[in-house]
Amino acid sequence: MTFTIPTWLTLARIALIPVLVVVYYLDYRWTNIAATAIFALASITDWLDGWIARRYQQFSRFGAFLDPVADKLMVSTALVITVQHHHTVWMALWASVIIGREIAVSALREWMAELGLRAKVAVAMVGKVKTTVQMIALGFLLYREPLLGFPIFLIGEWLLAASALLTLWSGFEYLRAAWPSLIAGDEKS
Repeated sequence: MTFTIPTWLTLARIALIPVLVVVYYLDYRWTNIAATAIFALASITDWLDGWIARRYQQFSRFGAFLDPVADKLMVSTALVITVQHHHTVWMALWASVIIGREIAVSALREWMAELGLRAKVAVAMVGKVKTTVQMIALGFLLYREPLLGFPIFLIGEWLLAASALLTLWSGFEYLRAAWPSLIAGDEKS
């Protein structure tokens, strides 16, 4: 197996997960800045590995498998530590919606791939917008502190709510695309 630059970037993103957790829980004033920087770096590598793969045709099956896994691990980890630190009903609800959708869509994609219909559940523009809003929201939530008079955490909460709504919308779009295949076997019974 050949490791491409995008695959190395994806592996680096996975390696940053325990670093994010440890830094987030250190008892220093600057840890929110460092945790936010680590998360931002991971988010940039997510964009960069896709750009390099497309630009330089550096695709691999392993990379195609690993990239969404790395994304889901990083986002889930950021959500869990954020909810643990700010345990409100709304934060738990938004995190549950986002993580639940990721699990459901991953299962749906795997099932559609088994049927040879993976292209029917390809990433759509709403998914890309959702990811962007989600990454910004999580960066703000990890930062936590006001910045230049702006309530960064509150903005992050609202962005996370918007991300959860976009998550539901994109999940619905995936389900709608797969629905004919999902019910096809039931019609024969």
